[in-house]
Order: sequence, then structure tokens, then C-alpha cells
Amino acid sequence: MKLASLVLSFGLLLAGAAALAQETSAPPASAAVEPARDLDAARSRWLALSEEERQAMRNAYRAFKALSAAEQARVRDRFRAFNSLSSYQKTQIRERFRAFKRLPGAERKTVLESFRRYQGFSKERKAELRHMYHRLVQLSPAERRRFLEKLQQWKRLSPEQRDEMRRRLRNRMGGN
Repeated sequence: MKLASLVLSFGLLLAGAAALAQETSAPPASAAVEPARDLDAARSRWLALSEEERQAMRNAYRAFKALSAAEQARVRDRFRAFNSLSSYQKTQIRERFRAFKRLPGAERKTVLESFRRYQGFSKERKAELRHMYHRLVQLSPAERRRFLEKLQQWKRLSPEQRDEMRRRLRNRMGGN
């Protein structure tokens, strides 16, 4: 199972895991009152799931337990970070994830490769890219379309043609 899927379903997984544990063994008599209430709530949520949802939770739990301790810690950290976001931010992330899942396989692969490349960039380069992205999204749809058309034209140029364009631009700007 993909790490991203684990992270996004981890909240439900924790509740499901507690309910799964309760489904297979009773809590000890010495359990505190608060944890018992939490377990009761988790059990209620678990029982409200369809059998298909429960099986998906069991599979996710098994996949999580199959991860190394370091990977489990990474998933927990990401879950905590996600959980600390506002409702609006969580909704935005969920919507983007759903949109990502709807992409054709080749496009999803391209997005993942780009993200992996981005992860390897320095903090400064990441900040620069975020700044450029924010400038792009602030453009009107017509301006954005024109920019993307120009970008496609640029990509079609040979390296020599690009160098020539840069040279001309520097000369127009009064540079070297």
C-alpha cells in the first residue's frame, strides 16, 4: 500500500485498530474510565462501518504493521502534522488527493516524479519555485494561458536557440 494512502487513512485506521482490538479481546478490568469511553466511541465508529470498509481498515492496519519502525514513525509524524491543520486545509488536501487519484496512470507518475525531484531541491530553490507558482496562480486565466503557451514554445526551442534568446534578452535589458 502506498505511504500517501496510509497517511490519509491513518486517522480512521487508529480508531479502527482500537475497535479491532476490542472486537478480538476485551479490555482489562483495570482500564481507566476515559480510555474506556474512547474505546466505546471507537468501537461504535467501527461497528458503523460496512464489512468492506472494515476489511479495508484491517488490510491498511496490516500494511502499516508491515512497515519498518522508521516508516511507521514517519507515517505517525505525517498524521500528526495533517491532524494539526485547520479543517479548511484538511479539506483542500483531501480534494487534491482525490484529484490526484483520478489522474491517468502516466500523469500520476509524472506528478510523483516531479515531487521526488522537488524534494531533492535546496530550501532556497523550493522557496523560489513556490514564489513562481504563487505568481502564476495570481495571473488571470487569459494571462496564465498565454504564459503556458509561451512556455511550450520555449520548450520546443533547441539549446542553441534558447541561448540565443537569452543573449538577446540580456542585450535588451542592458546586461552583458
